Amino acid sequence: MLLALFADIHANRQAFTACMAKAREQGAEKFVLLGDYVGYGADPDWTVSSVIDLVDNGAIAILGNHDSAIGNPKVQMNAEAEAAIEWTRGQLDVAQRQFLAGLPMKHEAGSLLYVHSEATRPESWIYVTDTAIASRSMQSVAAHVTFCGHVHKPALYSLSVTGKMTTFVPTADVPVHLLPGRQWHAVLGSVGQPRDGNPAAAYALYNTEKRELTYCRVPYDVEGAVRRIRDNGLPIWLAERLLVGR
Repeated sequence: MLLALFADIHANRQAFTACMAKAREQGAEKFVLLGDYVGYGADPDWTVSSVIDLVDNGAIAILGNHDSAIGNPKVQMNAEAEAAIEWTRGQLDVAQRQFLAGLPMKHEAGSLLYVHSEATRPESWIYVTDTAIASRSMQSVAAHVTFCGHVHKPALYSLSVTGKMTTFVPTADVPVHLLPGRQWHAVLGSVGQPRDGNPAAAYALYNTEKRELTYCRVPYDVEGAVRRIRDNGLPIWLAERLLVGR
């Protein structure tokens, strides 16, 4: 089966539309959504409705920290993120809020684990940014591959049976064979707010039979997403960073 994995959509309709279209073109058979559907971007209503439709048709969806913040005003974020969340609360209806509140922190499917941050304490929203954090996450589970988002920068970690760690930044469109003798922690890039210096939207494909993971980038209407943020009075920094992928 070919899985399409999306993380950190952040209410960016233009980016998510482009990623979904490309993934379908590539033959994706099942969709996995790793959280943060809202926050930062200007189309939360459309995005959450789209995620609900996907879940109704068999997709897997995980809770992200921005999704959690919709129903929990005690969650602390930077000033721009808090402003976007406060605005977003007014854009979502009761059913959409209930949907977000009911999402799981993680989902296990055979040898695969899906989580927004990492596996040891997903409710703490820890960023997987180095080998030590990735190692702790992998050692806490039996999964062959853990998929996460949250960081907004693609990275791939692995752990051997002897405890040796490797890490690298994958090249877009180059399949990586995830060897069965190692555990893997795949940090996806962000659909709606990349932060690795590349403004193209990011997602990934995983072939469950071949055990091949391919990180993908797709250009999208960045200017359209920027206009939507500006037109809705959200912090201008949230628009400007899309132009440079920071």
